Amino acid sequence: MALDAVTVLAAAVIATLYKLHTGPVAGAEGLWNGTLIRSRSMGILLALLCGFIFSLVATSRRMNLYFPTRLNSYLHEQRLSAQACFTSGLLLTGALYIIRADDMPRTIVLVTLGLVTIAVGLRRLIYRLLMYRRFDRGLETRNVLIVGTGYEGQALRRHLDSIRHLGYTFKGFIEFPGSKRHFAVGAGDVVGSLETLFQNARQQFVDEIFFTTPCERGTMKGVLEQARAYGIDVRVVPEMYGSLGWNTPIEYIGHFPTIPLYRGHVPEVGLVLKRALDILLSSVALIVLAPVLLAIAIAVKLDSPGPVFYFSERFGKKGRVFRCVKFRTMVRDAEMRRADVLHMNERDGVLFKISNDPRVTRLGRFLRKYSLDELPQFFNVLRGDMSVVGPRPPLASEVREYKLDHLRRLDVTPGITGLWQVQARQNPSFDSYISLDVAYIDNWTIWLDLKIIVRTIGVVFAGTGS
Repeated sequence: MALDAVTVLAAAVIATLYKLHTGPVAGAEGLWNGTLIRSRSMGILLALLCGFIFSLVATSRRMNLYFPTRLNSYLHEQRLSAQACFTSGLLLTGALYIIRADDMPRTIVLVTLGLVTIAVGLRRLIYRLLMYRRFDRGLETRNVLIVGTGYEGQALRRHLDSIRHLGYTFKGFIEFPGSKRHFAVGAGDVVGSLETLFQNARQQFVDEIFFTTPCERGTMKGVLEQARAYGIDVRVVPEMYGSLGWNTPIEYIGHFPTIPLYRGHVPEVGLVLKRALDILLSSVALIVLAPVLLAIAIAVKLDSPGPVFYFSERFGKKGRVFRCVKFRTMVRDAEMRRADVLHMNERDGVLFKISNDPRVTRLGRFLRKYSLDELPQFFNVLRGDMSVVGPRPPLASEVREYKLDHLRRLDVTPGITGLWQVQARQNPSFDSYISLDVAYIDNWTIWLDLKIIVRTIGVVFAGTGS
């Protein structure tokens, strides 16, 4: 919606400057003084512009153009975008007729409408292409389970696999009592039964569950109650569930009709602001701290033999593995010597931490004390693997020991700092570690992120790192 508003504003400015043959500064002065268009005050012009923006946003929302892009084909989206622009243009011309704006240059109106139509369509095309590229990299896809191994279930699975731009990743079938298999199911494709549905959904980081086989109303209501608790979307094949789908629009997954029975709340605006904050902070940090990063890199190289950076595979959002980068703070053969120091672990449960680890270099102790070894992780933030604030990304060895409830940490993008780092960094309790991360996820706001960032600065200067 914000991008649509910016597009209209830019198109109106370009059209006005083109028609009146004036510059940006002179045009702004004319708008403010009411002399840009003869006898039309700034208030009237801004009201018309805001009205056009509001009508475009409202019409686009009515046409579901702000809903997931992957659910519509490219041509259908372009047709709806053009229709929304022309509808808003008709409303604008109607407003001009009502206020008798005969002196308003029609060229400005037509050029603005044309530029908006082209720009909105082009912007949505570029966004779609960028989204497809992220799907190919396995980013931002939605994991799905299919309940039922009959013809409909297997047809839906083939459909999702064949149309990759839908952004769905098949995670397995759920066996349903009485469901007939028309074709053989591949080994390992059936991951559980209806009784273990949400346990499997938790383990597979599932976003949506598709029901392709009929079940009793009471059973379905129980599934919906659990789906609300877990925040998982539920869809069904429409012809199977009668009145459960009344007054619910049919949504097409490619060419496959489904009815969404439950859709979890996603704070889209908040997530956009969080990503914008991540990009801004990481970019500024890397630019401002570039001399510091260079100095540390040189110091690490001179302090001990080995590479400057240490890369480790970490688990990110929904269990996606990525390479986390830090400055090397240990000797080169630290991993091979891990077994020799396991008995020195000072943390309980899954966590592993030693205050006086003999593998840490002299410079490494200083870098760890002030968390300077984690500065390269701003590159991970720019790539989208991490966020500035969030649960710390765990190692594979840690995740293997997680219980089912612990996987809640992996529902969000991991961060450089978080609630645990500023409240209980020296607390050895694994339960405290988990509870603080879950509390952050359940109570997340942009304001909470900003407070954690401010507190992190104090923690870093206090030198409480290990």
